[in-house]
Amino acid sequence: MASLSVFDKSGAKVDTYEIDPAELAPRVNKQLLHDAVVMYQSNLRQGSAKNKNRAEVSGTTAKMYRQKGTGNARAGSRRSGVRRGGGRIFAKRPRDWSYRLPKKAVRLATRMAVASRIADDEVKLIDGFSFESPRTKDMVAILGSLGLAGQTLLVAIDEYDVNVYKSIRNLAGVQVQPVSDLNALSVLSPRQLLMTTAALEVFRKGVRQSS
Repeated sequence: MASLSVFDKSGAKVDTYEIDPAELAPRVNKQLLHDAVVMYQSNLRQGSAKNKNRAEVSGTTAKMYRQKGTGNARAGSRRSGVRRGGGRIFAKRPRDWSYRLPKKAVRLATRMAVASRIADDEVKLIDGFSFESPRTKDMVAILGSLGLAGQTLLVAIDEYDVNVYKSIRNLAGVQVQPVSDLNALSVLSPRQLLMTTAALEVFRKGVRQSS
């Protein structure tokens, strides 16, 4: 059982939250986490790299010089890959790098990622955010009071909030996601995970419903 401190916006401890990481995932499978992270990273690859082969580069197709009698090695097209300005011999082609693991495996990897973060004491809880309008300055003050300033950070909230999103989007190394969008890569990439208590409750409810 893990006991997480709940802080307010000023950084003062206001409550304690009890949670058993095994409730989210009975065990952490490092191989599954690795496979899920590699899948998300592969899906981010653009796949637009392309080289020209000898059929695509400009240049004459005429034989450079006669076959025999010159004393040189025989030579054909100037577009040959062994000559400067010629085409690539094994030219890169555009390709789609994306693939998908089974849905159950992807969901389980997300739960394992959050459970491992809780077990390693890398999750901070805040009682909530309340912005009447976007205020990046206020968000910087909140992160500073929580000791999270200057760190790569994922802020998880219970549902999309435009004011919270706009208050965070200009902060380097800080991302915000509703719990419905969390995945293994987004949870494991930053140094710290900041969640609202409502967000953690929504996440636990989703785990119970899918069990």
